[in-house]
Amino acid sequence: MISRYTRPEMGRIWSEQNKYDQWLSVELAASETLAELGQVPSEAVKALKAHAGFTVERIEAIERETRHDVIAFTTAVAERMAAAGEAGASRWFHFGMTSNDVVDTAQACQMKQAAALILASIDALLATLERRAKEFQHAVQIGRTHGIHAEPITFGLKLALWYDELRRNRARFAQAAEEARMGKISGAVGTLAHLPMEAEERICHKLGLRAAPISSQVLSRDLHAAYIAALALVCATLEKIALEVRHLQRTEVREVMEPFATGQKGSSAMPHKKNPIVCEQICGLARVVRSNLQAAFENIALWHERDISHSSVERVILPDSCILTDYLLAKTTWLVEGMRVFPARMKQNLESTKGLVFSGQVLLDLVGAGMLREQAYQLVQTQALACWESDGDFEATIRALPEIQAQVTVAQLDHAFAYERQLGNVDAIFARVFGRV
Repeated sequence: MISRYTRPEMGRIWSEQNKYDQWLSVELAASETLAELGQVPSEAVKALKAHAGFTVERIEAIERETRHDVIAFTTAVAERMAAAGEAGASRWFHFGMTSNDVVDTAQACQMKQAAALILASIDALLATLERRAKEFQHAVQIGRTHGIHAEPITFGLKLALWYDELRRNRARFAQAAEEARMGKISGAVGTLAHLPMEAEERICHKLGLRAAPISSQVLSRDLHAAYIAALALVCATLEKIALEVRHLQRTEVREVMEPFATGQKGSSAMPHKKNPIVCEQICGLARVVRSNLQAAFENIALWHERDISHSSVERVILPDSCILTDYLLAKTTWLVEGMRVFPARMKQNLESTKGLVFSGQVLLDLVGAGMLREQAYQLVQTQALACWESDGDFEATIRALPEIQAQVTVAQLDHAFAYERQLGNVDAIFARVFGRV
């Protein structure tokens, strides 16, 4: 991923340096375990732990000749051991292992590291959503369906809905990350032909992983597809949040606005512009993460016990999906934390249709008073559409109709047009989402 969207901690996890650091960790855990099981001399392991090392530049130089990254890595380590006078110990490095014992297991370590950052960022966004939801718990706003005014809600309810969805996404990702916390040291075709099963279990345990119950030369790629699918779901929710802010920032609406910094410019041609550029960036980059999921699904089907068609793909989609999710979580937290909210404008927009949004309650009250539903619907719709076309006052019209006055009292009409009636369950909904204090 380009540096523009890479935050330092996540970038470090997916750097070449950390990739090879994890390879070395797998190799040393294997050597140490094999020494414990009496298959590798303990003195050789001490020498390896003391002197095994590499530089990324040297690995890359060797790979240009060998065209094999793991051989380039082991050769670079062997050179470092020889330079330290421990060439004999290096023959026990990578003993009994195949390339993907190292690559897949190390990659699982990177995925585990990335997951820890992402889960922490999700928690930060959840906390921000909860705080701002409670801040605007009773800020009355018009709810829209199909983009058209429907019935009153509160802006806090909108935020609480995002919170609830993101909380589910967190659980999904945590489960996918736990399933992917899995290594394998089972050899070239998964038969554990050269190392005992106990060794595989011990090595994985040292690395904070679980040993796969069964593998081929590679871990099954459904694990990686589920991981990226969970990231895609997280980013879909972030896009949902950003898209809503974009709609609410439109000039005709102006109920919410993303932060606009001092000195920021919105347009090279129009000085008045304040554009939702971060929201648009979130919506755009979320598409990239979702598109990576298609490639992850394609990686599941490999030839026989392995081919490497998945490898080149994962060099792109795993780092990029984690890096982008990390970036988008930070941007969305910034957005929710700093967004400007205009309750007065929300109230103004809600009242702009002069009571039309209470048509459903009037309908129910007429039916409750004894009028046939079809008759009540026809009566209310006729008046509502006429008021809409003429910009008339729906509430005043309804109160003046003899047919209405014959069915319901003034007090009942007052109740029909009351925000408190429409929003009487807001606190109960909040208690259901956030828990009772």
